[in-house]
Amino acid sequence: MRVLSSFVSSLLLSGATIISAASSWSFEDATVSVTSKGAGVGAGSKDKLNPSTPLGKSVQLGATDSLKVLLTTVDGKTAKRPHQAFLTLTDSITGLEESFVFNVKESGKGKVDLSQKDLPHQFLTASKPIAASIVIGSFGSSTPYKSKAFDLQVSRDPNVPLTVPKAPLRYAAETEIHHIFRSDPKSPPKIITIVFAAAVVAALPVLFGVWATLGANASHLSKALGDAPVSHALFYGSILAMEGIFFMYYTSWNLFQTLPAAGVVGFVAFLSGSRALTEVQERRLAGLR
Repeated sequence: MRVLSSFVSSLLLSGATIISAASSWSFEDATVSVTSKGAGVGAGSKDKLNPSTPLGKSVQLGATDSLKVLLTTVDGKTAKRPHQAFLTLTDSITGLEESFVFNVKESGKGKVDLSQKDLPHQFLTASKPIAASIVIGSFGSSTPYKSKAFDLQVSRDPNVPLTVPKAPLRYAAETEIHHIFRSDPKSPPKIITIVFAAAVVAALPVLFGVWATLGANASHLSKALGDAPVSHALFYGSILAMEGIFFMYYTSWNLFQTLPAAGVVGFVAFLSGSRALTEVQERRLAGLR
């Protein structure tokens, strides 16, 4: 008795496993209809779809037509809402595919609508009918469904120009770019430099004469150098060095050579000039100036 009971239980379990494994997605009560814009109720074509056999004729979709596919998705024999349900159009020549999602309710009843404006422009110029397949699948062990349902023949209005979108941006190697750099700036002609240098040198006697007229006390030079020889020497030396830097920049140096040297000389001029001015102020406070 125990052997018989065990055998019956195993048989029932195997049958349940076979039934569960044999469960697959499909559809029923499916129709495809095409109606023209402005047509009355009931106008247009309507054909039934079979899940195991494609429709024997092509479905014609004109420029003003609207195509509608109605069906009920089933898992085995039970109407059920799947996770995914598509109407997939495939161009047999180029292999281009475009899928349109079925709007499926909990009862399994689904619908999809499309017209020529929903199709890629490649489908509008296809020379052969476009294969329309129904794809149904979901989570679980049920086998998904995918099969050709009918052929779609698109008839475009020749009087309406075809709108082709711009090609998407593709990143690729560009042609080599050859940079042409501007030549380094050159100094003015030497004759101009000589003329301006002569003008500066000729103005020096005039400057010294004005200083003498205004009462420049050159007699304090020895006392100033005696009280702060390093400060005065560095200050006047830094002034001459700065002039030399400007001369080098004018003749041969670039900006990256000039700036570091000018920074060092300027720092020395600041420190030594402060001490030299302090010495001059001390003489002024003593009444010597």
